[in-house]
Amino acid sequence: MPNTVSRIIVGLSGGVDSSVAALLLKQAGHSLQTVFMKNWEEEDRDGSCTVEDDLADARQVADSLGISLQGVNFADQYWDKVFEYFLTEYRSGRTPNPDILCNKEIKFKAFLDYALSQGADKIATGHYARIAETHGQFQLLRGKDRNKDQTYFLYALNQYQLAHALFPIGELEKTHVRELAKENNLITYNKKDSTGICFIGERDFKAFLQKYLPAQPGEIRVLDNDAVIGRHDGLMYYTLGQRQGLKIGGQKNYADEPWYVARKDLEQNILYVVQGKQHPTLYQSSVSFADINWINAPPEALPYHCTARTRYRQPDTTCQITQLNTQCGTVVFDQPQWAVTPGQSIVFYQDEVCLGGGIIQGAQ
Repeated sequence: MPNTVSRIIVGLSGGVDSSVAALLLKQAGHSLQTVFMKNWEEEDRDGSCTVEDDLADARQVADSLGISLQGVNFADQYWDKVFEYFLTEYRSGRTPNPDILCNKEIKFKAFLDYALSQGADKIATGHYARIAETHGQFQLLRGKDRNKDQTYFLYALNQYQLAHALFPIGELEKTHVRELAKENNLITYNKKDSTGICFIGERDFKAFLQKYLPAQPGEIRVLDNDAVIGRHDGLMYYTLGQRQGLKIGGQKNYADEPWYVARKDLEQNILYVVQGKQHPTLYQSSVSFADINWINAPPEALPYHCTARTRYRQPDTTCQITQLNTQCGTVVFDQPQWAVTPGQSIVFYQDEVCLGGGIIQGAQ
C-alpha cells in the first residue's frame, strides 16, 4: 500500500474481501471513497442474483467505516466488452472465462477510468494478489494465501493498470481477513464467498444460457467406436472433461466406469465421450495459445522454462514455451495435462511472479 496519503476509490462489492480492503486503507489514513458497480441490467426472476443484497451490505460497510458510497452503472460496457464475447465463445464451442475479461475491461478499465476522472490516485479491490514496483516497472505477484490467489484472473492487466491499482489484502490469509472484519464489526465478516458468472451471480447456468443462445440437441457418441449412446442438450452446455450431467450411465456392453466429455464436433453437432479419467484422449502434452498478454517483457529466448496453470486452483505444472510471436505461441508440458479446454486461459509464472498468459486454442 502507498506510504503517503493518497486519494483512493475502493470497489466495494458487498463481500468480505473488499470490505477489509477498505478497512485497511481507512486505518492507514488514506482519503477514501467507495463505489458499488452495477453491471447487469437483465431482470432477475428466479431470485438467484443478489445485487440488491450486495448493495445493502456494501452500504452498511461504507457507513460503518464512515466512507461515502456511490453506485456506478457500467452495464453497457459489460454487455459490449464481456457478455458479447462470452456468448460468441459459447457459440464457437469454446468455454470462456468471463472473470478474466471482466477484470480487464470493467474493474481495471471502466472503473479505473471513472475513478481517475474523479480525481483518484488509485483504485483498490479485494483481490488476493500483490503488486511490486522496481524502477518504474510493476510486477504482479501471487497472493500470500496460495489457496485464494487470484492472479490467474488478473494476468491480462498491463503496466498502466497495475500502476494505478492496490490490492490491500494480498498479504493476508483469508482467515485473517474474516477475523479483521469481525473485530471491526463489518457485517460481511461471515458472508459466503461469491461464485457464478462475474457480476451476474449464481444461476441455473443451462436455463440462463438458453435465454441468449438457442439449444441444438444432438447425439452423444463414443469416441473410440462412434457408437451412439445418448442425446445431448446442446454442445454449449458441455466442457472437456465434464463428467456430471451426461445421463449416459449403465450402458450395456461397456465397463462400469464414468464417462467424460472428450470432444465436440460443431459441424455435425456431436458430443464425443470416453470412459475413464485416464483415457489418453483427455490428456494433452502441448497446446497452442493466442491473445497473449505479457505483464512485463516477453521471454527473450526460446525454449522458455516456467510453470503454468490451465485452470484456476490447479497446481502449477512445469512447462516450456517453444514457439512464440506477438499473436500466438505453443507450450509443451513436462507432464501431459488433463482436459485442457479451448477458451480457458493458460497463465505463466516464475516462482511468485505472474508473467502473463493467453487463451487456449487447442492441442498441438
